[in-house]
Amino acid sequence: MSENILHPRIIENQEWAAILFILAFAIIALTKSVFENRYADFIKLLFSDKYTKVYRDSIHLKSGFTISLFLVQIISFAFFIQLTMSHFGYASKTDWIQFVQITNFLVFFILSKFLIEKIIATAFNMDEFVDQFILQKITYRCYIGLFILPINLFIFYNDVISRTVLIIIIGLILIINVLTYLISIKNYQNLIFSKMFYFILYLCALEIAPYYFMYYWFTKGIA
Repeated sequence: MSENILHPRIIENQEWAAILFILAFAIIALTKSVFENRYADFIKLLFSDKYTKVYRDSIHLKSGFTISLFLVQIISFAFFIQLTMSHFGYASKTDWIQFVQITNFLVFFILSKFLIEKIIATAFNMDEFVDQFILQKITYRCYIGLFILPINLFIFYNDVISRTVLIIIIGLILIINVLTYLISIKNYQNLIFSKMFYFILYLCALEIAPYYFMYYWFTKGIA
């Protein structure tokens, strides 16, 4: 008589991810509906600089449009970080606690960086320039967030993506991020040249050092 051995079936909880994906796409749909003309200009950002010219004033930094897409950006980047770590064996893509931890880290990092930028801007009398510069960076990164959101959706529900493809996607995101940063510098080159010393200080302290320390911490932490 054969003996049947029952093994517990482990079902991964993915409902939280589905809710967040639905929430992100709902925010995008609502933003598109409320800010129809602005969203139409924003979605053409890759091919046209009309949006950055029309909405370059620092008052747009705290607008409902920017805040809504910033929330989508946080969700999108947090998913992408977790999925990347999961693919390389450092996290689980279905662990909602890890997602919360990554999200908290992202929010803390971005808000801390923003606060320090504002303090330095006030100290060197560069408030208007820094606000506009931050707005442009947020704009382009929100755009990248929209770009990788459907990629996150595909990667999360499919395990067929290879490591090479994922590395290519990461490389493209980094290249796009660098290009958009250079575009922002080009748009404010006259003002930057007039305050070159302060801008170099700002660049080293807030645009290079934080990411270097993050890279150092991450590589040492997983070594």
